[in-house]
Amino acid sequence: NVYGGINTVQTGLTIASDYYVQADGSLASSGSIPFDIAGATYVQSFSVAAQETQPWGTRFNTDGTKMFVVGATGDDVNEYALSTGFDVSTASYTQAFSVASQETNPRGLAFNTDGSKMFVVGEVGDDVNEYALSTGFNVSTASFTQAYSVTTQDTGPDGIDFNTDGTEMYIVGTAGDDVNQYTLTTGFDVSTASYTSNFSVAAQETSPRGIAFSNNGDKMFIVGTQEDKVHQYALSTLFNITTASFTESFSVAGQETGPRALTFNDTGSKMYVTGLDYDKVNQYASTSASTTVKAGQALSATTINMKDLT
Repeated sequence: NVYGGINTVQTGLTIASDYYVQADGSLASSGSIPFDIAGATYVQSFSVAAQETQPWGTRFNTDGTKMFVVGATGDDVNEYALSTGFDVSTASYTQAFSVASQETNPRGLAFNTDGSKMFVVGEVGDDVNEYALSTGFNVSTASFTQAYSVTTQDTGPDGIDFNTDGTEMYIVGTAGDDVNQYTLTTGFDVSTASYTSNFSVAAQETSPRGIAFSNNGDKMFIVGTQEDKVHQYALSTLFNITTASFTESFSVAGQETGPRALTFNDTGSKMYVTGLDYDKVNQYASTSASTTVKAGQALSATTINMKDLT
């Protein structure tokens, strides 16, 4: 394990990669700091206007070779193939799936881990609609299964996310300007959901639209249309929003003045913000990592060899 002032538990390390100590005591490999927006930089964008002029929730499959955008013009989920994973410049439209029978103003989008379930939240039904996909991450195989109402907590639900195993669900909305957390006794089964707590983001954003978490749940991100910024929060207890505290913001106004959704790639080195002013998915690189102080080379996902620091 890593010693010498490192202030986080190390997980998800890439074997044989060199890691360096950052200013906050965290570790990062050369390139970028995962899930860090302080020094994020714009890279490129991809227009979805040919399919959707009111794009909202955006997600990727596990390896980034598929991208999904839900929109309120077509009331459908649009699927795109990426020839290079998580590189939106290589995206091409493939197919769409209508959710109009359940929601005519869809806003948020999420999938379970293997893509066998899809979730759409919207402002007409004020509920989370669950779909089963017989082929993972293939929207043409989707079928509606059930819905869960969130109207008691928010009548303007816009964004949705889950923790890793689907036992916690999060809805961000504009009616309360807050994030509402729900516990699911069966992972990714909305029929087992029950409301537990909320966290206000009104001090940073009075029109919150999208939500995302870091892989281990120690960070939460909110994007909104009042400030045109991504706001980052630290969670002292993983995936528990009652322990969240605001840390910093990153403006996306240079690319989008109506941001509606955000998501990350699998490692947190890339961030994506979708907006309906320009109908684009904008891609950003997270903060560049310092390579001044070497911690060592990863031996496993949780351990680093500190013997050879040259």
